[in-house]
Amino acid sequence: MLVDVGLRLAWRNLWRHWRRTWLTVGAMIFSNGLLIFAMSLQFGSYDMMIDNSLHAYSGHLQLQHPRYLDEPKMRYALDNVAAIAERLRRELSLDSISARAAGFALASSEERSYGLQIVGVDPVHEPLVSTLPGLVKQGRYLKPGAAGEIVIGAVLARNLKISVGDELTFLGSGFDDSFAAGIVTVVGIFESGMADLDRALAQVELGYFQDVFAMQDRGHSLIVRARNIDDVESLQAQVKALLESNQDISLRHWEELQPGLRQAIQADMASNSFMYVVLVVLVAFSVLNTQLMSVLERTREFGTMMALGLQPARLSRLVMLETALMTALGLVLGIAVGLVVNLYLSRVGFSYPGMDEVALKFNLPERIYPAISLASMTLGPAAVAIGSLLAALYPALRLYLLTPIEAMRAV
Repeated sequence: MLVDVGLRLAWRNLWRHWRRTWLTVGAMIFSNGLLIFAMSLQFGSYDMMIDNSLHAYSGHLQLQHPRYLDEPKMRYALDNVAAIAERLRRELSLDSISARAAGFALASSEERSYGLQIVGVDPVHEPLVSTLPGLVKQGRYLKPGAAGEIVIGAVLARNLKISVGDELTFLGSGFDDSFAAGIVTVVGIFESGMADLDRALAQVELGYFQDVFAMQDRGHSLIVRARNIDDVESLQAQVKALLESNQDISLRHWEELQPGLRQAIQADMASNSFMYVVLVVLVAFSVLNTQLMSVLERTREFGTMMALGLQPARLSRLVMLETALMTALGLVLGIAVGLVVNLYLSRVGFSYPGMDEVALKFNLPERIYPAISLASMTLGPAAVAIGSLLAALYPALRLYLLTPIEAMRAV
């Protein structure tokens, strides 16, 4: 009964100055909606950044020899890579799995020589795990079974002073320490925008690579790309279960392959968190101002109630209850606004000015889609709610310093 009376009294007090209350609630709604939108868009951009970075070359998962990640040497290879890749595609019902083999060689044109990494790829499945085949700006990509063809980066092409149709000679070391040499024709030049790839990477057909480098049926990695970033963990568990009996193969998560990517995300989250904290503090000061003005305006009223025997603790709880009701109103409406905005943008996407040109140039998606999750929907509003309640502590505790006589004399 007392709780019901307290709720009705607190609700009535809120609307004594309804404009001031709505201004404070409006600030909460705006900040909650903005935090939900910003966090969802931020998490969505992280998913997009991870997916784009991994789709460029490394994939979400890689199967390698246990020592290949730390020592990428020719002899740390996997047997029957094509057969393993075909088995995984069949068992997982996933086509985006491709075999690769890699080696280092000295490449020479008529005028210059440069060191590069030659990668043997499966031309059929490589476009499903990498964006490089779609970034060929001159010529075309490799054809299945076409020996003697090579695709190189734009920077390497400029350094070697060659173009599509020119021949390139390379010399390296094979799997059995024999000389690996070949003469290939440049059929395509890609431009990824990543200097390391454009300067020192070339791709040839996997079968041709295995013949030249005496690899037989071996390869150095199997690239696995999940349908989306949220499926990586479950896909990793499925692959691990399929290969549990094979101790000669290590399954590498993308965080092992590109540890700097996770660090970049954490750094960006730290910088954005500062802006979120500033927004929460501003809302907290708004609540503090509203509740402090409310308490000061009712000083004589509080003094009369205390003279009639009401304890300061009851009055403090009343002020905190008013703040809790106002916070709950801003919380519910703010989450509703943020949810509606995110649901709309999750369908149509969000694009920055000039993003479509960048996406077209680098073979990337043209729009960002907010990632709606429990964290993005609750972290921001929870911080605003806690900040608002903490801000109301000062006006509420101030009532403990009131005496009935001084309070009733207040103007």
